[in-house]
Amino acid sequence: MHAHAIDPTLLARAQKIRLIAFDVDGVMTDGTLFLADDGQEYKGFNSLDGHGLKMLKSSGVELAIITGRSSKLVAQRAQNLGIEIVHQGAHDKRVVYEAMCRELKLDCDATAYMGDDVVDLPVMRRAGLAISVPAAPELVKAYSHLITTREAGHGAVREACEFLMRAQGTLDAALAPYLK
Repeated sequence: MHAHAIDPTLLARAQKIRLIAFDVDGVMTDGTLFLADDGQEYKGFNSLDGHGLKMLKSSGVELAIITGRSSKLVAQRAQNLGIEIVHQGAHDKRVVYEAMCRELKLDCDATAYMGDDVVDLPVMRRAGLAISVPAAPELVKAYSHLITTREAGHGAVREACEFLMRAQGTLDAALAPYLK
């Protein structure tokens, strides 16, 4: 998906984005929940996604997590990636999202949201750019401006990050240090 192949309307949406918020399960992970007898929870994150998030943040786009579940793992992963805006246990993601936008003085059009299920729709329908994954239910895909080709937990977040950087003209600069 090179710049000349991006739909002009989608490109215009992506160029406005100053913040992207992510759901966790089914977006940053493949959605599988590993729960141990002692209540411990395990999640698998993709290192490609992690580097994409770091590059996107370095390019000037703020990162956030809004998830309905709560776990120390997510807080730890966010800290490792430099994601400072983390809302866990968000039972009404729309309320959390709108408060976050007000607090950051961001218009909804300047935000993107990446989700994978119907609980994400209230935010996806307000965000300037709604992104989803191939395994999302049809209704979620119907409200998505962009559906990644890569599956959740297997590079979908990286694809979304690179898409935004490509649209904003920052991808080449982000990759240049690796091409010396």
